[in-house]
Amino acid sequence: MANSKNPKTESKPELAPAPLAYLNPDFLNSPDGRILRILSEYAEPLSRFRREKIQDTVVFFGSARFASLSDAQQALAILEKSGAAQPAGQPGVKETDSPQAILKRARASVEMARYYEEARKLASMLTEWTIDLPGKRHRFVVTSGGGPGIMEAANRGARDAKGKTIGLNIRLPFEQYPNPYITPELNFEFHYFFMRKYWFAYLAKALVVFPGGFGTLDELFEILTLAQTHKLAKKIIVIIYGKEYWSRVLNLDALLDAGTISLEDKEGFHMVDTPEEAFEALKEGLTRYHLQPQNAKPAPEEGPEIAKTLP
Repeated sequence: MANSKNPKTESKPELAPAPLAYLNPDFLNSPDGRILRILSEYAEPLSRFRREKIQDTVVFFGSARFASLSDAQQALAILEKSGAAQPAGQPGVKETDSPQAILKRARASVEMARYYEEARKLASMLTEWTIDLPGKRHRFVVTSGGGPGIMEAANRGARDAKGKTIGLNIRLPFEQYPNPYITPELNFEFHYFFMRKYWFAYLAKALVVFPGGFGTLDELFEILTLAQTHKLAKKIIVIIYGKEYWSRVLNLDALLDAGTISLEDKEGFHMVDTPEEAFEALKEGLTRYHLQPQNAKPAPEEGPEIAKTLP
């Protein structure tokens, strides 16, 4: 006799929904997702600059290792006490350094702290002036690489003057944390150096270069090259701050004598030694090239004024 019972119904295995491509971390963090990561570091800052009504910037570069005068003096005082331990977090200090080397660096830090204080003062002077400029958007906003040292001093000075200030930080293997003086809505962190450089160069109407190391030299010569080749369709005022330091570091006369640069290239920036001198050079250059009606170019009604690239 045939079995009259119904066979058991087999249950179908359930398949979870696939993640949306733009929410899939495995894809976004893979080599195939690189183009989206790069585009994100263009589109997301652009969105925030538009929202915060930023038109253009003045960028401050300089050493991340310079401390404020009070911090540098405190660190030196601790070291000079007999048997004192090394102050924590001294920039540039290694565990293998001798006590003499650490003390020498601490004394140099007190000497170089003047640049921190003067960068802070200059950023404050500039911001006090720009706050009163007419227009719906913020002009010549003080911008830094977002870290410590001269970067912190610039953001701090702008904040002293109650202005907005931008930090374009970079994610590094040894963490570089954003300094606390950046306007929170304008605190950025980049993975790609070249996207960070894009936002430095394409919004800047002026560059102020304080004493610094490899990173400072890299940024300085990149901007000078863009100006020399007329790749950016705008005038960038370049201020080199600290004649005594830069006269030992840069020998542009040697390049001029060798014919590798022209006299026009050498005269493409101002050498200054005080916040007042730097401010007057900035104010005069920004007014002449970017505020006077015959030179000021019509800007889009919304969003930052990104420089055009010449063909």
